[in-house]
Amino acid sequence: MRYKGELYDLSGHTVMGIVNLTPDSFHAPSRAATDRQIIEAVGKHIDGGAQIIDIGGYSSRPGADEVDPKLETFNILWGIERIKSAFGENMPVSIDTFRASVARKAVEHYGAVIVNDITAGEGDPEMLDVVAEYKLPYIAMHMRGTPATMQSMTDYDDVVGEVIDYFCRRMELFEEKGVEDVIIDPGFGFAKTAEQNFELLRRLDEFGLFRRPVLAGLSRKSMIWRTLGGTPADALTGTVALNWAALERGANILRVHDSREASETIKLFEAMQKTAND
Repeated sequence: MRYKGELYDLSGHTVMGIVNLTPDSFHAPSRAATDRQIIEAVGKHIDGGAQIIDIGGYSSRPGADEVDPKLETFNILWGIERIKSAFGENMPVSIDTFRASVARKAVEHYGAVIVNDITAGEGDPEMLDVVAEYKLPYIAMHMRGTPATMQSMTDYDDVVGEVIDYFCRRMELFEEKGVEDVIIDPGFGFAKTAEQNFELLRRLDEFGLFRRPVLAGLSRKSMIWRTLGGTPADALTGTVALNWAALERGANILRVHDSREASETIKLFEAMQKTAND
């Protein structure tokens, strides 16, 4: 991944820590509503081993309402400003947005960012042009519909095959547009039932055919806590377990609410891998 003129190796394992600047994100402890809360949340992620901070100004939880573009832009710029001021210009920041205008404003004000687009460029036809123009790293996620409608759009004959086919078509478009640094996110929890999510995880290694970094966003999602009969607050142990499964199947980036636990999971996984290679 190229970021601000430097190369970052994503062939290994990377932790992306989540900070939500919205009042309705599904896991309350990930929310930050003041300058101090942002700095504390980011600091905790960095201390826990996160190499990338992912900030969101638009909740994408199932059933979430649309957010005004001006409010989303304000949230994102505010978050970047606090992070850069407290942790330095070179701290890699990912912005969770599908709007080209938000991405452009972020770059104009603060330079390069990573764009984390839950619509893989379908939500805003200008997004890919902005990403290509500024040569931004781009996380493309699979989803059907919108956060408000996606859970009514879970009809697949073969969820893994259809998601892979989707990315085959999107990758062709990315190449045409000049979008180069692509990270693939299969979209756990987005327009998929719990059973489909587990099937996607079981066959995650099949996404290796794209020869691109794969991001697994499993943290505290309903496939975990509903299966276990709890709430998002009860889903840390399940998150660790499924993150290990994702690493076994080739995930390069873990997007998480709990960076220390994810970093420790990676450390143990890599130690086990090392014994197999010795």
